[in-house]
Amino acid sequence: MTTVRFLSVAISSIPAMSALTYEVKDAKSPVAVWLRTRFPQHKEIQTAFRIGAGPAQVLPLPAVASGTQGAAIDWWLRMLVDRAVSVDLPLAGLMSQRAPCVRAGLELLLELGGKEAAVEPTEGPDKQAQTVGRMEPARFAARPDEWWARVCYALALLVELSRAVSVENSRLMRLGVNSRAADLLALANDDEVADLVAMRDLARTNLLPALPSGPATTGMTFDGSADLSADADLIVSGVLVDFKASQGRRPRADGTRAAGLERSDIDQLLGYALMDYSDTFALHTVAIYAVRFGYYAAWPIADLCAQMAGHSVDFPALRKEFAEMLRVDLPPHLGRQRR
Repeated sequence: MTTVRFLSVAISSIPAMSALTYEVKDAKSPVAVWLRTRFPQHKEIQTAFRIGAGPAQVLPLPAVASGTQGAAIDWWLRMLVDRAVSVDLPLAGLMSQRAPCVRAGLELLLELGGKEAAVEPTEGPDKQAQTVGRMEPARFAARPDEWWARVCYALALLVELSRAVSVENSRLMRLGVNSRAADLLALANDDEVADLVAMRDLARTNLLPALPSGPATTGMTFDGSADLSADADLIVSGVLVDFKASQGRRPRADGTRAAGLERSDIDQLLGYALMDYSDTFALHTVAIYAVRFGYYAAWPIADLCAQMAGHSVDFPALRKEFAEMLRVDLPPHLGRQRR
């Protein structure tokens, strides 16, 4: 079994790094400014997306926490297409030790990673090495839908430990040092479980047939992830797919919702493609799967860039420009924010 090794250190010693998802939402960020200057035309793409998506098919039930729910369904969709899903991100969150549930989290991750997974403490109070195998979804095919939903929700909560500015209100804080995996799995409520199952069912019908054939990779990082944190949901045969679980715009008079495609959503797709500096993934198309709408929209990168720029572009040259911006212009911006 393939295994991954993660070394956790005291969280205060880890250099701060922003993420692509944050920078594209900040209109003052050099990342957003660069993308919107070079690719200013986005209205037609947004309109076509809204019309194509139609009304939402799965709307959240009353007790659903939307932020964590979106991350949870991302995990389940990854498990539908990837034969060996990395649990690096939840492990990293867990070993930040921002929540007291280390025992419960390790118990769950070790179960998911298989019998070859091992825990190897190192010397010193601030360091601990962890080796956890990749999750092979096929091993758990007989588990009920409720188990899958609760696992995905737990993984989403663990990832938040390494990404959220504050975790004081995280449900993980309900757990203690002696909590077990079962306690972690119980944190998702019944509405969230039912909602996740409904979104999974819709994806089986609308997402899986739309994907190209070929091996799928999930949770991958790029050359540029060393300059700006970024990990994509799915790449299959040169197509990068980002999952979006937004419920869309405000309800209409009849209660239905229309899909929304934010400028930051488009910028995120462009950012991923640009950060593959060495063309490792041979990307030729980017796509969004609107989870609650069951809508898959794909754009060849060359066509998308030409439409948004108003002219054909030299994409390899733009990758070099983007890398220079991340290394030269972004760090001072982040430094000013943290003062």
